[in-house]
Amino acid sequence: MKILNWLDEHLEEALLCVMLMAITVIMGIQVFSRYVLSNSLSWSEEITRYLFIWSAFLSLSYCTKKKINIRVDQFTTLLPDKYEYVLKAVGDGVCVVLFIYLLPFAFTYLTQAVNSGQLSPACGIPMYFIQVSPLVGFVLVIFRFLQRFYGEIKKLSRANRKGEN
Repeated sequence: MKILNWLDEHLEEALLCVMLMAITVIMGIQVFSRYVLSNSLSWSEEITRYLFIWSAFLSLSYCTKKKINIRVDQFTTLLPDKYEYVLKAVGDGVCVVLFIYLLPFAFTYLTQAVNSGQLSPACGIPMYFIQVSPLVGFVLVIFRFLQRFYGEIKKLSRANRKGEN
């Protein structure tokens, strides 16, 4: 249970930190190799590009979990708490529907990569390792939005109980 709680709290953050550190180290090695050893590495830019792609899709989920996605909440803050929770729940529900709509496209993109058998030019990595990132990112975003939706419903339920008393 502790492991699941840790994963729920820190999965995206830990992965993003590892990726950022890897990008920094790899690019540092590339700069050192190019300017000190006069030998450019063929694989470094490719690996950092793929790590950046993965981090972009994982950051969708991280931002959703931390509630730092773009939204205009000036109007909702003027409403009573009960209506604010309803609007936030509806917004989260719309986002869930959007990402569920995007899932088949991400899956099609992945299956095309698997079927093509394409390898990355410098490292020979199967391209589906990179092209699975939208699918993983969208699934995690859906999970995080469902968590937020559930939280808003709980807040609404508490606000309704307060109103009855």
